[in-house]
Amino acid sequence: MALLEVRELSKAFGGVMAVQEVSFEVEPGIVYSVIGPNGAGKTTLFNLITGIYTPSSGEIRLDGQPIAGQAPHRLAQKGMARTFQNLQICMNMTARENVMVGAHLGLDRNLLKGMLRWPALRRADMALREKAAELMAYVGLEAFVDSRADAMPYGALKRLEVARALAAQPRILFLDEPAAGLNPKETSEIDVLVKKIADGGVTVVLVEHDMKMVMNISDRILVLDYGKKLTEGTAREVRRNPDVIAAYLGKAA
Repeated sequence: MALLEVRELSKAFGGVMAVQEVSFEVEPGIVYSVIGPNGAGKTTLFNLITGIYTPSSGEIRLDGQPIAGQAPHRLAQKGMARTFQNLQICMNMTARENVMVGAHLGLDRNLLKGMLRWPALRRADMALREKAAELMAYVGLEAFVDSRADAMPYGALKRLEVARALAAQPRILFLDEPAAGLNPKETSEIDVLVKKIADGGVTVVLVEHDMKMVMNISDRILVLDYGKKLTEGTAREVRRNPDVIAAYLGKAA
C-alpha cells in the first residue's frame, strides 16, 4: 500500500485555482520529486499535504487514513516532517539547540518535573543533546555543533533544517527546494544527503528547481503546470516527454 495518497486535490484562492484535481501516490522508501515552472503550484501542493492550507476539495491519506485539513503538529505526530523554501532557523540559538527543537514531540512537558529538575529529566536532556549532535554529524555538520546559527554559512543552514526535521523521527520528509541558493559543491552535498535519507528508510518528497539533481536522485517525478498534473513517471520518461519540454522551454522548442 502507498504511504501517501493524494486524490483529486484542489485549492482555490478567490477565483484562482492554484492546484487543480491533482492525484498521485508515493510508495515507502523512495525519493519522489515534484517539479514544474514557476507558479506551477508546487509549494501550494506541499502546503496542502503538510497542513498549512486546507484543501478546497479532494483527499489526502497517510497510511490509508484521511489527513486533509489536519494541523501540522498533528501530522508531525503521525510521522510527517518538512523544511521550507525560506530558512526557518532560530538565528539566536546554537545549531544543536535548533535541532533539539525538532524533537519537541518527544519531550516530557510535565511542569513540576521541570521545576524540580528530576534526574530522569536531566538524563533525557543529555540524551537529546547527544542525539542532536549525532543528527548534525549525519548531515555533515559536526564542525558546527555548538556554533551560533547566525555564524554559519547559508549552505550549512540548509542542512541544519534537514537535521531539525529528522529530529522528529519522520517516516515521510518533505523538502521544499533544499538546493535553492546553493553552489554546485553544496548542491552535490544535498544530493548525497537526500539519497542517504531515503536509503535509511525515510520516504522523501522533494520540490526542487535543479533538474540535474532531480533527475539524478528521483525514483518518481510528478510534473505540475498551472496547478494541474502534466505527467508522472521515472526520470527517463519525464525528460523525454514532449509536454514537459514544452512547459519548460516553450511550445516552439
